[in-house]
Amino acid sequence: MSIIQLHDKQFKPYISENEIINIVKKVAADLEKDFDTFNNPLFLIILNGSFMFAADLFKYLNKPCEMSFVKTSSYHYTKSSGKIQELIGLNENIANRTVIILEDIIDTGLTLEYIIKQLKDAGNTDHKIVTAFFKPESFTKDYPIHYIGKKIPNDFIVGYGLDYNGLGRNLKEVYILHHS
Repeated sequence: MSIIQLHDKQFKPYISENEIINIVKKVAADLEKDFDTFNNPLFLIILNGSFMFAADLFKYLNKPCEMSFVKTSSYHYTKSSGKIQELIGLNENIANRTVIILEDIIDTGLTLEYIIKQLKDAGNTDHKIVTAFFKPESFTKDYPIHYIGKKIPNDFIVGYGLDYNGLGRNLKEVYILHHS
């Protein structure tokens, strides 16, 4: 891993592929411990960023998994726009199910707040929140995060599904913004 250039910014190595695999395995093991307490679970994968985390997580879950996808957007370059735009919605009946929300990263919690409101509006009262990465310093909401892969500082990262203005999602490692 070395410094990479994406658009006008440079990023330096931060979390290795091996560490990411260990994070995913830990989250999968934690979910499996609680799996029998979930009511007809539905994994809700938040696109675009969570696609790599979800794909890897399901490799290590040894339980039957039903999944659905919701696409939201709140970022503009390296900062949250503060506005959520629903692009693809939820179609399943979720009223009497445990919905397991899969996020790539939780920072301010705006996207999470929007998703939880959608779930409640659809009659859901039981949901669990799972994230690969969590920025506790940025989190402004009052929701419990049930499964956290890794807590990180309030820095901008790319890779492993996370992007900078469309680039970097395909990287197997996570990179952090490099201030030269």
